[in-house]
Amino acid sequence: MTENRERMQKGLIYDPTDPELMKEQGALIARMNEYNATSPAETEKRAALIKEMFAEAGEGCYIEPPFRANWGGKHVRLGNYVYANFNLTLVDDGNIDIGDNVMFAPNVTVITATHPVLPSLREKGLQFNVDVKICSNVWIGAGAIIMPGITVGENSVVGAGSVVTKDVPPNTVVVGNPARVLREIGEHDRIYYFKDKKIDIPV
Repeated sequence: MTENRERMQKGLIYDPTDPELMKEQGALIARMNEYNATSPAETEKRAALIKEMFAEAGEGCYIEPPFRANWGGKHVRLGNYVYANFNLTLVDDGNIDIGDNVMFAPNVTVITATHPVLPSLREKGLQFNVDVKICSNVWIGAGAIIMPGITVGENSVVGAGSVVTKDVPPNTVVVGNPARVLREIGEHDRIYYFKDKKIDIPV
């Protein structure tokens, strides 16, 4: 194991162009590209590749191609029944933990990798990673961006186009750039599913 790999795993500043890291990364990206090349009819192949690509993948997970990840999902743990629509991007240089029944709308980006503010360090191409956690029963709206180090609390909703720079409390709806709490999820949501449209099925 190289010094850069050790530093990467510890969340320290490191050089991502380390040849050992790049060699492994290349192979993982090739497998991700194989997944993206599958057809909708190849459901069994997709399911098998999801199990191979990710650090962990629970039951019933599905990701609509194209899917992008710096490490092809190697540092991502999926719970059960995770669904992602088109163009999910996981910058998974650090760890991304995703709970059960999480839904990603199109064009969501989850980021763990970042760079020092100091220009002299950025000139050297150095980076560091901060883990992200997305708890169970979360819905992340289209085009949302989850920044490094964020925890998205259980049962919460991240509105479309939001940029999440602070932890999201459980059972809340957050919107905006930077994202802020719009409201808590409560009794109103047990009655109405959209504006004045009432839920007419058992819940």
